[in-house]
Amino acid sequence: MTKLLQVARIAAVALIMAVQSIPAFAQPQATKPANAGRQPLTDVPSPLTTPAQPSIEPAAASPPNAVEPPGPVPDKSKPAAGIGALRELSPWSTFLSADILVKVVIVGLIFASLVTWTLFLAKTIHLSLARRDLRLALARIAKVRSLSAAQLALGSTSNVLSELLSAAVQEVQLSDEAAEDAGIKERTASQFSEIARIEARSVRSGMAIIATIGATAPFVGLFGTVWGIMNSFIGISKAQTTNLAVVAPGIAEALLATAVGLAAAIPAVIIYNHFSRSTKSYLDLVGRGSGAVGRLLSRDLERFHGRIAARAAE
Repeated sequence: MTKLLQVARIAAVALIMAVQSIPAFAQPQATKPANAGRQPLTDVPSPLTTPAQPSIEPAAASPPNAVEPPGPVPDKSKPAAGIGALRELSPWSTFLSADILVKVVIVGLIFASLVTWTLFLAKTIHLSLARRDLRLALARIAKVRSLSAAQLALGSTSNVLSELLSAAVQEVQLSDEAAEDAGIKERTASQFSEIARIEARSVRSGMAIIATIGATAPFVGLFGTVWGIMNSFIGISKAQTTNLAVVAPGIAEALLATAVGLAAAIPAVIIYNHFSRSTKSYLDLVGRGSGAVGRLLSRDLERFHGRIAARAAE
């Protein structure tokens, strides 16, 4: 009986609880979206994507007296805008961009320099050969006793000494047997002087040109310099600026003309002085040759008059 009462109580309690729970289950529940309580995927930043940069709003206009911040430092390795790269100021490019008159001056000075060096080579060879031949000829007639023997010793050699010997022999042949020795020697010395002057004129040929180049080349270069500087000032006045890109080319043209003038004048002066000493040395050898021929002539005259005196004594 007691067990039945306990079961009845449990059943009653379960029934009461079921009745109380019916309104809660019977009420309709509001539907929630499937993704309720979760953030959208677009709102979550992805680790693979870069976050958007914040937009920079334009700054407000600065007041009139505000100090502007310094701008970026220009790159000095690049040419400034509006000026462009400066052209290379080499001697060749400077010559090509020079004025026509400056070009004529430079070309003329270069031609004068070529003439100087050509004369230097030609006269060096000529004087060297003439000096060598004359020394060999003097050595051949050093021990001979007559003009005829000297001519045989020289043979077919053609130089100033052979001309001196020919002049002495010719004067003896043209003179009368009764002529005095002093007259013959005087006339022979006169011919020797004329031959020496002709030889000096021959070895000094071209030296006047070298002297002229050495004296006038600096002034011709200075003329080109003045003209180039005038063009430089005219370019400055037209450009209305003293920028180096405007001033440098004209000054470079002017200095190029001066440099070429000095390059032509300095070697010309040195070469002229060198040939002055060389020709003087060579003419000294010519004087020695005329003295040697004069002594041979004197010996021949003494032997000739000795033979005449011997015949008269017989």
